[in-house]
Amino acid sequence: MFDKILIANRGEIACRVIRTARAMGVRTVAVYSDADAKALHVQQADEAVRLGPAPVAESYLRGDLIIAAAQATGAQAIHPGYGFLSENPDFVEEVEAAGLVFIGPSAKAIRAMGLKDAAKALMAEAGVPVVPGYHGDNQNPDFLAEKAEEVGYPVLIKAVAGGGGKGMRLVEGPTDFLENLSSAQAEARTAFGNADVLIEKFVTSPRHIEVQVFGDGDDAVHLFERDCSLQRRHQKVIEEAPAPGMTDAVRRAMGDAAVRAARAIGYTGAGTIEFIVDGSDGLREDGFWFMEMNTRLQVEHPVTEAITGVDLVEWQLRVASGEPLPVRQKDLAISGHAFEARLYAEDVPAGFLPATGVIDHLVFPDSARIDSGVDAGSEISPWYDPMIAKVTVHGPDRAVALRSLSSALDATQVAGTVTNLGFLRKLARDPGFAEGDVDTGLIARRQDDLCVALQPRARDVAIAAVVAADVQRDALTGFTLWAPLTRDVVLSYADEPVTARLTIRDADHCEVAVGDEVIALTWHGQWGAEAVRHGARVTVFGAETLTFALPDLLDRGALSAGGDVVLAPMPGLVRDVAVTDGARVAAGDRLVVLEAMKMEHVLRAPRDGVVASVGVSAGDQVTAGALMVALEAET
Repeated sequence: MFDKILIANRGEIACRVIRTARAMGVRTVAVYSDADAKALHVQQADEAVRLGPAPVAESYLRGDLIIAAAQATGAQAIHPGYGFLSENPDFVEEVEAAGLVFIGPSAKAIRAMGLKDAAKALMAEAGVPVVPGYHGDNQNPDFLAEKAEEVGYPVLIKAVAGGGGKGMRLVEGPTDFLENLSSAQAEARTAFGNADVLIEKFVTSPRHIEVQVFGDGDDAVHLFERDCSLQRRHQKVIEEAPAPGMTDAVRRAMGDAAVRAARAIGYTGAGTIEFIVDGSDGLREDGFWFMEMNTRLQVEHPVTEAITGVDLVEWQLRVASGEPLPVRQKDLAISGHAFEARLYAEDVPAGFLPATGVIDHLVFPDSARIDSGVDAGSEISPWYDPMIAKVTVHGPDRAVALRSLSSALDATQVAGTVTNLGFLRKLARDPGFAEGDVDTGLIARRQDDLCVALQPRARDVAIAAVVAADVQRDALTGFTLWAPLTRDVVLSYADEPVTARLTIRDADHCEVAVGDEVIALTWHGQWGAEAVRHGARVTVFGAETLTFALPDLLDRGALSAGGDVVLAPMPGLVRDVAVTDGARVAAGDRLVVLEAMKMEHVLRAPRDGVVASVGVSAGDQVTAGALMVALEAET
């Protein structure tokens, strides 16, 4: 076993690897960028080495600096986590050339699965079913449009070097094909340095079911399946294991296919075989097709660990150090059911736009497994994925586990940045999800219910007013001797003023008038509610996390400017500007393409009009709220 390893990653996965390494008596070295100098993974590791500035190209993608850090600290092996260099075969070869061990598969295996078109051909040879489509080298747009017609709409355009939904577009018909092709290629070029795409038949009632595999180069086993069908924009939201509706026959067929795939490339370490599954008429042995292989540890691996009792990171370290597979297939079994929810800093009503900010308050329940790379005081920066935590629960069956997930999300508190917590709570209670009726389109179908933010109730305003006024029980002893103390508290919610009249009755009781309603509150630690004041804001926790601002510290210049301007909804890089001063546009026309978190976001005209001015150029790095395009005022 290794004495010391370096973790070539950041955030929650770095903290996750550190946890297992420490339990095994293995020392760890963290690496960090300037943006992560105070990050949790830096604090938890035994040693830490600075790589460079915040941009990933100057830090976490600098394989030479990472290898130098491993050599300087005496680390014997490098764990890549996921993302960054984890599936870069050149990096694997550089690690091994430096006399170090790469904790993962060989460069040859990564290359075999790295390009989706070549991987599908290899899988077909190994007897693994693949989706109909075009996986060739011809990237001429007109030729690809012809192939899409042959495959039959709807089709998926997918980056051959892609993953995580990047470089992927669903096209319903031929009129939209070329625009979507151009957009997918541009996003693929940015994310992977490779603009090539493939065309696949889109399954109309698709489920995304993946199988965890593990190999030692000579043999491989599977650790059953995970259902990752709950997605938005091809990004996973809640994962579970095992898959609802799975039968023994289909599980055996999918597991055997996954193991054949791993054996075909002599796979070493943890990997995942992803299948697209036709869920229109139940799960069938002939109704699943190979989609891609992730040659690394998956984000959602905790649900597999929960139902199998296996520590996959421990297995990674053992096999990388030369040990054989710890178990045989017959030794593995499923116990109970598990869910994982991904908690992100993102603005759901605004279209899941990534958010930034300092986390002022963060509380998780003891009833769930929490994988996180942040704590109170951490900053969610615009440079990296805005994940806050993964919340994982386990129960004896699906219904119990789902209730546990709902309870765990209810008990989670985050203040300081907007999050998708309210969305996750609604999703965990969705009747269709509860029944196991899941497919990749569920969130889109239920978007109106799941993604609309709740408005504050009178009680929420009352609690916010009491906390904003800093009413403390100990300070009120004796007020019963006098007349009730009354004051007005003015707050702001969504840039709109909210006024509450607060009346202190005694040290344990107060009344708050909000409009025509009077809310009576009794002291129970904090007036019977869960809320926190942080700086110029008060956050109230409940069915929805609601943040109120104190008006004396509001920045009125940041309020909406109406339909005459288009502002940057998030920090990002301007990829393309499609209009010039004086251009006439129609509502919905493409104006600017903004890239954030390696995803493209198209900003469109809010109305018909004439462009008065363009405030940015391609290549500009902009902050949230920056002026992108201004239209001439309507007359």
